[in-house]
Order: sequence, then structure tokens, then C-alpha cells
Amino acid sequence: MELTNKLRSLRTSRGITQEALATAMGVTAQAVSKWERGTTMPDVSILPELAVFFGVSLDELFGLTEEKEFDRIQNVIWDKRLLSHDEFDQAERWIDEKIAAGYRTAECHRLKADLYNHQADFLKEAAAEEAKAALAIDPNNRDALSELNGAMNGFIPDWCVRNHYKLIEYLQDFIKKHPENRSAHMWLLDNLFDDRRFDEAEAVLKSMAKVDDSYRTNFYRGLILWYQGKADEAHAIWEKLPEEFPEDWLVYLSLADVAVMELRYDDAVELYRQAKEHQQSPKFVDCLESMAMVYEIQGKYDEAIKALEEELELLANEWDTTEGETADKIKRWIKELKAK
Repeated sequence: MELTNKLRSLRTSRGITQEALATAMGVTAQAVSKWERGTTMPDVSILPELAVFFGVSLDELFGLTEEKEFDRIQNVIWDKRLLSHDEFDQAERWIDEKIAAGYRTAECHRLKADLYNHQADFLKEAAAEEAKAALAIDPNNRDALSELNGAMNGFIPDWCVRNHYKLIEYLQDFIKKHPENRSAHMWLLDNLFDDRRFDEAEAVLKSMAKVDDSYRTNFYRGLILWYQGKADEAHAIWEKLPEEFPEDWLVYLSLADVAVMELRYDDAVELYRQAKEHQQSPKFVDCLESMAMVYEIQGKYDEAIKALEEELELLANEWDTTEGETADKIKRWIKELKAK
């Protein structure tokens, strides 16, 4: 109701009639009357025009505090599959205004990155559907296959396209400036592994060991050996982790991921289940989604559906989430599995 009250206050304080406002917005006077009575709300595409007309920012128009507007944008990113052009532009404009004003600048830049990544992810999903449509018409369309591979984050055979040297270079410099940042070490290690730069990974791991007292250092030590073809030595290290860190659910999750890469699907499912059981509430959904993927790879569609239905229960019970994109994507997945 804040918007309803704000519209009426702005209009009357400026001596503007409902008819004049309606004409400026290209709607009927009855529509404006309904806005002010709270019967209906202005279409999202009109909100920027209303803000410009009254000479106020969007958060002022809504009567929202900066904190509430920040949270609203974050929730929109989480809850919607794809933002409309107006929603995207509105969010981007608000964030830019706050950055310029010096409000929570680091978090605003992070939110803007989240906004861009979210939109890019779902545009890629749309791109995949368009590429599939092209291939349904013309199965020999090589360009469509290339677009499909790119849209679905497929493997790129060309080293010059798939390597991570720019990100590695950034993270190496970042760690020199912030040697205490464990997360940066981990991201650097993962990208060095993917580029097969194992000698450099050894040096990064020594640096990480100085700031990490969790299972992660030994897990990554095992990964270096594993990627170098020394699987027995790697497993000798990994086998000790559940004993050393029995209550850390991420130990079981990490070992499950290795099991998947080794095509030990049944072991992976058991480890994902253990990881879920060791989590404290509220539990994350990673384990159940991974189980569903493994079951789908194995062609065990009924088991995959059960895992996803369990995920929906978890979202409802632990996160109070029953709608929005977080739940909807799981429902779409179940529908696809039932059609197989």
C-alpha cells in the first residue's frame, strides 16, 4: 500500500488531477483512481515513467528504504526465471544510482554482477531452445549445433576459447594482495586443474594450507594427485577425511563429486545421502539435485523424481519456499522426467 499512498500524495501535493496524470501516462482516469484506492497496481513498465513524471527515484516512489529495495531486487533475481526488460532496466538503474551515492558499494557491485549473471543464464537457456528448434528443422545445421553447445556450457575443443588464463592471472594477483582469502585459493586451484597447470597448483596449495585448517587442504592435495593419474595415492588421503572431519557434510559432498567423476554412481549417491544427513538446518539442496542428476544419467527416472520431490519438501519445510523460480525449475525437471 506504500505505492498507493505515495501516488496520491505526490499527485495532490503538486495540484495534478487524476485526469492529467492519466493523460501523461497514457491510461484512463479510472485506472489512476484504482491505483490510488489500491484496487489495482500500475504495470511495471509504467513505474519508471511515474518516477520521472513526479521527479522522484523509484525507491522514493515505492516508499521503500534503500535496504528494502536492495532486498527486493535480490529476491526478484532469486525468484524469477527471466526478468523483463523493464524489470532489468529498473534494477540496473537503481543499483547504479546507489553506487554513485556511495551506498553499500561493494554489495551493490556484487548485486549488479548477480543481476547480469542471472539474466545471462536464462538467456542461455532460451538460446538452447532456439538452437534445438533450428536443429529440428535442419539437423545438418552445424552453426545451430555450435550455438547449442555454447548455450548449454558444453565442452569447447579449442584451447584458446576454453582456457582460464585471464581468470587465473586475476586470482593470482588477488591472492598476493589478500593471502588470507581461502575462497580465492580454492577458485584458483579449480581453474589451474582445469587448465592442467599442476606445478602451479602445488604452490597455491602450500599458500592455502597457511590459512585453512579444514578438510579442504588435504582434499585438494588428493585432487592434484588424482589429476596427475595417481589415483591410489589420492584415495589414501581421501579415505582419512571422514575420520578426521566426521561432522563436516562438505567432506561427503566433495567425495561424492569425485565418485561421480570416477563413474562410481552408486557410491556417489550414498555419499550425497550422507552429506545431506550431516547438514545442519536449514539444509541446502545440492545433495538432492546431484542425486537426481546421477539417477537421470543412469536412466533411473523414478528415483530421480523421488529425489526432486524430496527437494521440494526440503525447500518448503526448511526455506519456506513453495513458488518462484527456485521451486518452479524443480517442477519443470520432474515434468521432463515423467515424459521420458
